Amino acid sequence: MHNEIPALPLNNGNRIPQLGLGVFQVDNAEDTKNAVKWALAAGYRHIDTAAYYGNEQWVGEAIRESGLKREDVFVTSKLWNNERGYDQTKAAFQATLDKLGFEYLDMFLIHWPAPGYEESWRAMEDLYKAGKIKNIGVSNFQQHQLEHLMEKATVKPVVDQIETHPYFQQKELHAYLETQGILHEAWSPLGGGRNNALHDAVINEIAAAHDVSAAQVILRWHVQREEIVIPKSTHEARIAENRDIFAFGLDEDEMHQISDLDAGKRVGPNPDDDAWLKQSQTYAGRK
Repeated sequence: MHNEIPALPLNNGNRIPQLGLGVFQVDNAEDTKNAVKWALAAGYRHIDTAAYYGNEQWVGEAIRESGLKREDVFVTSKLWNNERGYDQTKAAFQATLDKLGFEYLDMFLIHWPAPGYEESWRAMEDLYKAGKIKNIGVSNFQQHQLEHLMEKATVKPVVDQIETHPYFQQKELHAYLETQGILHEAWSPLGGGRNNALHDAVINEIAAAHDVSAAQVILRWHVQREEIVIPKSTHEARIAENRDIFAFGLDEDEMHQISDLDAGKRVGPNPDDDAWLKQSQTYAGRK
């Protein structure tokens, strides 16, 4: 096997690198810029940030300081829940562009299905048609929320970025997204601190058999499910290790063993929790 990072086809004819670096909860300039620079030096060409994270400015600075061409790095950001409505969404998107220091964005997502996302999507469609955003999608949408959005949408989402890890595999939503031609993008792919699959005995047994780390096994499992994966790290060695998942493969039995670990355990909020969604619209994020 080659160790190149594949680019997956999106439903609009564009492509997205299957592996990216996530920067959630990286909330200072030094850590953000170092993580992005280390990732780009290791061969990553996909960085995932969000307005809520408060680090868009440092992501943009790190990409410019890397010496890479803007068009060679796929950058995603997200619209937070306190920004809803057509004009407000356009203004929020421009604020994201200004913080990044970019003239366009590779992908922009609605971060959560908080009330009012329909008008926000309409604004994103117009920004997409104007070439300001190359791809538009959603994050944390359940099937019924996607179906509602697509009833009036003129542009289909290219991805749904959702919590996914061995203990919360989203099998039904994964299958639905596949039928719709919407790519499944996994956040918290290793399970997060409260639900950490890195210590699972089954995963560590598979890791030992391949002489790789538990994290590499889990990320490889995501990749073989044809998901986009965006592990977060602020450690140079781990960023490099997470990148090296394309030179080995899991066999069918190993994939089934990991599939059997599904326990329906979330680490993040439930997108069907209406009370949380409404409350989240009062959170302004990190400035």
